[in-house]
Amino acid sequence: MAQTLETLSRHSETLKSIRGIVHTMKTLSAINATPYEHAARSIEAYHQTILQGFAAFAYRTGNITLRQDEALEHLVIVFGSDHGLCGNYNEILAGSVKQHCQAEITSKHRLLCIGAQMNDALDDQGLTPDAVLLPPASADGIGRLAGDIVTRIDRFSRGQPLYRLAVTLAFTQRGEQGAREPVTLRLLPLEPALLQREKHWNSRSLPDYSMDAEALLSSLIRSHIFASVFRASAEAMVTENSARLALMQQAEQSVDERIEDVKGELRSVRQTEITSELMDVITGFEALKKTRKS
Repeated sequence: MAQTLETLSRHSETLKSIRGIVHTMKTLSAINATPYEHAARSIEAYHQTILQGFAAFAYRTGNITLRQDEALEHLVIVFGSDHGLCGNYNEILAGSVKQHCQAEITSKHRLLCIGAQMNDALDDQGLTPDAVLLPPASADGIGRLAGDIVTRIDRFSRGQPLYRLAVTLAFTQRGEQGAREPVTLRLLPLEPALLQREKHWNSRSLPDYSMDAEALLSSLIRSHIFASVFRASAEAMVTENSARLALMQQAEQSVDERIEDVKGELRSVRQTEITSELMDVITGFEALKKTRKS
């Protein structure tokens, strides 16, 4: 069915409005990703200090082997998106979490979910979180969320030492060439390499401490947990905005292509109407000539 010039003009204006909205969303995604990326870099530097603290503790104390009994419960903390317009971000991560839970059948899995939409994605996979937390609305909210999660891990421990817990972080991280990939990172129990004594200390000032060794180790572990959770949350927010940016770029390109198609249709309809009007003028002129001759 041929469209009228008025319909096509209205369609063109609508597409231009949509393009403006898409362009705005793309710009916001690029702007919003920057503070989270800065937060991820900052916490990485802090985390390196904590890891150096583990190395100093192990060098001063000697190789440490922590008792790691088989955990009866395994806490999985899942960082999802709750803002939409980022494709199947939550669904891919939920599938990865299900595979992780199926691979470890020796313990009962409990889930702590970040984001209501992530909760829906987990529910589609047959997984029911014990609690759902709100994702950070800004980079300043990452610290609040990380502190809340550390408190919940303390409750999950039920008074036993943190190093005996089984805790995994599930989030989406940046891959190569702008890609993103889901990852499940074991947080607890600690990696044995963290408490292995180095043969040589790269300084003439040997590490030492005066506080109780158990209290110091507990403080290092809590700081390690906080930094890891903070980084996972920041990385999840960076990849969420990156995914939204990529989708908005695709949408903008599609709208641009559609606008060009409509412009072509407009030119065709205008040319058809002009030709029709010229034919009417010529026909009328010929009719007048015949009338005068007769």
